[in-house]
Amino acid sequence: MSLDKLKKQVCEANKALERNGLVTLTWGNVSGLGPARKYMVIKPSGVAYAVLKPSDMVVVDLKSGKKVEGKNNPSSDAPAHLVIYRAFGDVYGITHTHSTFAVMFAQAQLAIPAMGTTHADHFYGEVPLTRALTKKEVKDAYEIHTGNVIVERFKSLDPVAVPGVLVANHGPFTWGHSAIDSLNNTIALEAVAKMAFGTLLLNPGAKPAPGYLLNKHYFRKHGPNAYYGQGSK
Repeated sequence: MSLDKLKKQVCEANKALERNGLVTLTWGNVSGLGPARKYMVIKPSGVAYAVLKPSDMVVVDLKSGKKVEGKNNPSSDAPAHLVIYRAFGDVYGITHTHSTFAVMFAQAQLAIPAMGTTHADHFYGEVPLTRALTKKEVKDAYEIHTGNVIVERFKSLDPVAVPGVLVANHGPFTWGHSAIDSLNNTIALEAVAKMAFGTLLLNPGAKPAPGYLLNKHYFRKHGPNAYYGQGSK
């Protein structure tokens, strides 16, 4: 994919945040990584989604973290995106929002439990919660440490099987094989957060779905013998 095509895709993914009701004001951003894993393209900081154009996107060098192209400043969350890309080699798109139901779980410092099959279609197990950042981490290189606690939380988790996380007291980050894929995972995460919230409101004693049912739904869509969708013909 050319850099121009990546800018167009990242721009469209950012504009879709607003269309899908995932952002308020300018509280969210999407980035994408080129296939050579050299440059990250990300939304400019504080620019309204409605006026975004591909030419507004900012290009950042993955290794150095320096802006290499663009008239705007990159999203303030760009350092967190860079940390995630450097740690997760299969990730080529990242989305961060402050979507309502996911943020409620993050502020309550609760993971999103896998209450049913809708959740299992997208996430293999609960959507995890990071630890809270320390006072020192917030003061010194806050955004970098935001990325660090995400990577730390996934030391024993597969970021492909669980393409999202809640940063404690902050909100959700999701990722995927492209900017659009990460956006879709954010849409799914907010949906399952809303469903889990409602389930636990109706029945505070509700338990996560049994593992055999969750496994069936996850692997029929993502496993080696997956049969969901049309596949190749």
